[in-house]
Amino acid sequence: MKKRVFYTELAYLLGILLCAVGVALMALADFGVSVIVAPAYLIFRHVSETLPFFTFGMAEYTLQACLLIALCLILRRFRWAYLFSFVTAVFYGLLLDLSTVLVASLPCTTILQRLLLYAVGMVLCSVGVSFMFHTYISPEVYELFVKSIAEKFGKPIPRVKIVYDCASCVVGVLLSFLFFGLWHFEGVKIGTVVCALLNGWLIGQSSRWFEQRFTFRDAFPWRPFFEGEQEKTAA
Repeated sequence: MKKRVFYTELAYLLGILLCAVGVALMALADFGVSVIVAPAYLIFRHVSETLPFFTFGMAEYTLQACLLIALCLILRRFRWAYLFSFVTAVFYGLLLDLSTVLVASLPCTTILQRLLLYAVGMVLCSVGVSFMFHTYISPEVYELFVKSIAEKFGKPIPRVKIVYDCASCVVGVLLSFLFFGLWHFEGVKIGTVVCALLNGWLIGQSSRWFEQRFTFRDAFPWRPFFEGEQEKTAA
């Protein structure tokens, strides 16, 4: 089968969009968000009670800004390309807020409706992450943090990712107890566990499907900037 060309820049845009819509659907279903966004979700839920203008998207890029500062302190260096990861975070945050508004009118009263929304959201997030694996443009700060820490200490990225996800889960649980009362699980629920178990498999299946049908190519000559900075970071 002849493969069609799929531009990596389009993969970036679709990846961010699908992740934003997917997270909005999962939050609406209220079975628990993924571990990576749980801390931001809980901060949003708590702060928005006092400051109604504070959105989920704002919580996302505010937390990622703090994470980026922490990364620079740990690495003891700064790269201008790091800022584009924050730009990605802001772009994602804006799309997340827009998606939250758009999906708010969807029916979500019965268990079946909630399960359907959650399943669709989880699949969209997995497809979105798969798209992001096929682009050279800087990912969100979460992914940059994991990759940079792994390179700094010479550890495998999957192992660092597991540690980071576990830490995010623990932080999410602690924030839930702190903000909503001891043993009250908000944001981190059964759906969080299901997502953690299935997410990797879904991403793998999506990537395999894309790679069988498409050849990913660059539409613009921007790759050297991003990859050049990454090589400097690893050096």
